[in-house]
Amino acid sequence: MTPIRVVLVEDHALTRMGLRTSLSAVGIHVVAEVADGIEGLATICAERPDVAVVDIGLPGMDGIALTQRVRVEAPSTRIVILTMIDEEEDVLAALAAGADAYCLKSTDAERIVEAVRMAAAGGAYFDPRIAHVVLRRFTGSASTLGETPLTARETEILRLIAEGVGNTDIASHLHLGLGTVKGHIRDILVKLSAADRTQAAVIALRRGYI
Repeated sequence: MTPIRVVLVEDHALTRMGLRTSLSAVGIHVVAEVADGIEGLATICAERPDVAVVDIGLPGMDGIALTQRVRVEAPSTRIVILTMIDEEEDVLAALAAGADAYCLKSTDAERIVEAVRMAAAGGAYFDPRIAHVVLRRFTGSASTLGETPLTARETEILRLIAEGVGNTDIASHLHLGLGTVKGHIRDILVKLSAADRTQAAVIALRRGYI
């Protein structure tokens, strides 16, 4: 199996080292590391990695601008955005720019590895701890809701998933059996062509279903 090829674009040397160590430990190949956005764009265009892990606060060219350029100049490369904070405008800007995954730097290394793997496989990843940032903007706004294939109950469950609520707690909150909740989630995954509950939440948020 061909290893996932990654370029790291991060201006903090210790963070880069930690990311490289975590990714390499699970067989993900870090092909290059750069410390600013301008060099990052050139490196991504030259290397054409499967995934670029990009800090949002880069010198030269920030992560949002870099993501926009990569979408045009190296569209096959998937983008995982890293940030220290969960500022609403930054999160929304990253999604609008075309980022495939969004993680807080303070998250466990396993989550970042998961985000890289999901992005490389064509999926999406959205750190559950910042789902509320997008939900504050979109939830309940009639003007932003898209035509949805989901039922009202499925939408309700998916909103809770986007907030990071587990299946057992969803069942308790909605006074449903755990099996019923799992059945609804299976239907949601089919309707959204999602690989898992996290990807389903990302798809729904981007399309304005929740």
